[in-house]
Amino acid sequence: METLKADNVYYWEGKAKRPQEGEFIKLMDKASLLVPDKPIIPFIEGDGIGPEITPAMIHVVNTAVERAYGESRKIIWVEVLAGDKAEEKTGERLPQETLDFLKEAVVGIKGPLGTPVGKGVKSINSALRRAFDFYSAVRPVYWMGQPTPIPDPKRVDVVVFRENTDDVYAGIEFFSGTEEARKVREFLIKEMGAKESGFPEDVGITVKPMSEFKTKRHVRKALRYALETGRKNVAVIGKGNIMKATEGAFINWAFEVAQEPEFKDRVLTDPEAEPGEGQVKLTKVITDQMLMQLVLRPDAWDVIIAQNLNGDYVSDLAASLIGGPGFVPSGNIGEGYALFESTHGTAWDIAGKGIANPLSLTLSGAMMLEYLGWKESAQKIYSAVRKTFEDRVGTPDIASGFRKMGEDAKEVSTIEYAQEIARRID
Repeated sequence: METLKADNVYYWEGKAKRPQEGEFIKLMDKASLLVPDKPIIPFIEGDGIGPEITPAMIHVVNTAVERAYGESRKIIWVEVLAGDKAEEKTGERLPQETLDFLKEAVVGIKGPLGTPVGKGVKSINSALRRAFDFYSAVRPVYWMGQPTPIPDPKRVDVVVFRENTDDVYAGIEFFSGTEEARKVREFLIKEMGAKESGFPEDVGITVKPMSEFKTKRHVRKALRYALETGRKNVAVIGKGNIMKATEGAFINWAFEVAQEPEFKDRVLTDPEAEPGEGQVKLTKVITDQMLMQLVLRPDAWDVIIAQNLNGDYVSDLAASLIGGPGFVPSGNIGEGYALFESTHGTAWDIAGKGIANPLSLTLSGAMMLEYLGWKESAQKIYSAVRKTFEDRVGTPDIASGFRKMGEDAKEVSTIEYAQEIARRID
């Protein structure tokens, strides 16, 4: 299979290399970053199509950085292992070496990682989020010219802030028929006043934790983003009418954040208010209403603040409006630490065929450049991707989408698509 080689990429060979060139990003006070001109950025290729889309992303990002800054800036890429390749090489799916390197580097990027079914293996994605307290998953959803299922897709331009460390993903489950489920059921009925009609003997029980501290730090990050980027309409969502102690509390806590000194005069909560310069408006929306509104009038919202599970639903639906998760970037962000990633899965059915769409990870690379403060290079990637769509060039999924619209398209491989994007970077 054809590959893209670069002299600033250091692949794993028995251990993660520590190149003589480059420096690690430094995490400063208040979670700000001190980014050197040649930052060392670790990458995880990922499983399935990961080894195909990751080199494609690196090629595009390298080209954009070179065109934007010449020789004055360059990323030094270092491979660290996780997933299938890590298990094959080290016997572990998430080696300690990888965690140590990611911590030292502060910022990294990864391809899709799978979780084997039925083997008792825990999600590496979840383990990474816990290890670095990546409490906000940030997913910008916007149209760049690709074929989509809706008319006038330029209406879609929303950033979903999905809380990453709370909710059912951090919960505990008791399966029907187990002794644990029986004990919890008995406790709820006898000690907590639960009605037996709601908890029959064959019940399975999931505990859904949601904390004030985790909610408020997530909401602060979303509101700061909205204010810094000039986005006006912010929604906080949840089924607070049903789950009052968790999703209802999440919404209430969000409005408490809006009253903090940092936000009090800049975040408007009056339903009739219109945000002015330097202000945003915060509105609560029931989750099912938000799902309908995204389809009927996707331009109504600029930022959506969600719990973990609802954020998953909402970001996937928003992504479907502009063609699917293959066109959406994502970043897991905590207090300075960040790990950017593709939003789609491993796609084992097409792995090794050289036809995978690398855009989700490539746009995550651009998102990473913005996080580093290298916005000029990120804009060059966005512009070049738009030009490929204008020229009707893409991997088979993209070309097929254009043909379904009755338009001719040039079909290229994963690597060729990266080269087509890079060629359009001016």
